[in-house]
Amino acid sequence: MSGDDAGSVSAGTTVRCPACGHDTTEGDLFCEACGAELASAPTVSEPVAAPLAGPTAPISDGACLSCGGVVGEDGYCETCGTKAPKPRDHFQEQPAPWVAMTCDRGVRHHRNEDAGALSADPEPGSRAVLVVCDGVSSSTDSDVASLAAASAARDVLAVGRAQGMGTPSSRVSAIVARLEAAATAANDAVVATTAPESGSPASCTFVAAVVDDGTIVAGSVGDSRAYWFPDSGEAIHLSVDDSMAAELIAQGTPRQIAESSPQAHAITRWLGVDSHDHKPGTMTVDVDAPGWLLVCSDGLWNYCSAAADLADLVRRTASAQHDDPLATSAALVDWANAQGGQDNITVALARIPIDGRI
Repeated sequence: MSGDDAGSVSAGTTVRCPACGHDTTEGDLFCEACGAELASAPTVSEPVAAPLAGPTAPISDGACLSCGGVVGEDGYCETCGTKAPKPRDHFQEQPAPWVAMTCDRGVRHHRNEDAGALSADPEPGSRAVLVVCDGVSSSTDSDVASLAAASAARDVLAVGRAQGMGTPSSRVSAIVARLEAAATAANDAVVATTAPESGSPASCTFVAAVVDDGTIVAGSVGDSRAYWFPDSGEAIHLSVDDSMAAELIAQGTPRQIAESSPQAHAITRWLGVDSHDHKPGTMTVDVDAPGWLLVCSDGLWNYCSAAADLADLVRRTASAQHDDPLATSAALVDWANAQGGQDNITVALARIPIDGRI
């Protein structure tokens, strides 16, 4: 839709949508590709580089956590030789009281290749974006790639609101288009981190969920997951894994056998320069009861895969943490580490109310 009251800029000028980069006409109120509000968003002629999500600071040169000695520039204690933890090993985000994330290296991995990025409006249940990316361990610089991808996707999804034509169905379609644009931005960010002639180019998974006034829309590439757990009622797995395990399950193999097979975690789609398809599979659910939105990497669901079982774990953990999202995400990470912590772990949660209270 075009309007004559958009200012004095010449009509017909082509500009890029600040959310997804799609070509639009100056004066349009909404982007036809992703539904972003153009009137209230700044016009840009080129995609804006997104800042990295999560901690990027070097290793601290403060006191050693083991003995209190001095940590040298190489990251090791000069007294006892213990390696100091990196900020990336364990970090948290909480953009609003009802949305939070904990990301952790786990017990077995030498670095944290998971990443996440969040955005949320202050009012509980109103508007939020949760993104999780899991770097593929066999690829080069997957930790850098996942961090860049999560930030880029979050920034696309957090710009404006996807309204469509104002009807519920068109609003969902607009959010889906925005998720597709976010996955493209995330893929571009991974490609940008990939060294030329890399023998094993950087790659990662992608899952994102958008909360928008009573609706959740989730999209994924790979095997990171999104779930909706109402306080009472059926738990819903909002994503479909792109993995060999998922293919075995679709062929009739019992979940427990499929997910413990040698190739269970071999993913069939991913983000990266060698990705053949990064369009996310999407699912939508209307929220009619209070509950928890969970977006996580396989470092959590590896130990509790079935939606009903994971819902029970989240509900019990949340109850013990007085329904505090940040404390609950941290407790779930602790639980996964207690099970063995064989992978990096990211847990992002949104506590969605019905009456406006967390």
